[in-house]
Amino acid sequence: RFMNHRVPSNCRYQPTEYEHAANCATHAFWILPSILGSSILYVLSDDQWETISAWIYGFGLSSLFIVSTIFHTISWKKRHLRTVEHCLHMFDRMVIYFFIAASYAPWLNLRELGPWASHMRWIIWIMASVGTVYVFFFHERYKLVELVCYVIMGFFPALVILSM
Repeated sequence: RFMNHRVPSNCRYQPTEYEHAANCATHAFWILPSILGSSILYVLSDDQWETISAWIYGFGLSSLFIVSTIFHTISWKKRHLRTVEHCLHMFDRMVIYFFIAASYAPWLNLRELGPWASHMRWIIWIMASVGTVYVFFFHERYKLVELVCYVIMGFFPALVILSM
């Protein structure tokens, strides 16, 4: 009743009405706080790098919740818009890659982390771009590969700690 059975690896999971409502509510709830928090980070910025980092992080965070809310709402209430829903689902997955990169931006831009940090600033965005291309071409085909890509991208920049 609250959750459907697991689907085959090459098929998309179809949420129940409860899951749709929960997805929409939980993602929409964080849109305003993410925009407000981003604005506060911007106002509190003391220099150019802090301002850039605040914008990158704020845009990534706000985009994540906005795109996800739109996707979940269309997927729940406008099921007849299959092409739009498919595009929004891909965009929802793509924005996750850019959010991961945006999450690392303040840390990699504002701290002295050793020689790897300057390279990692660009590597993380290249990884986000590669992930986006992957989603564009292989959306919903290899779910485990996509999960592994998210995890690697989430942990890889932390290797900068080794050069501190």
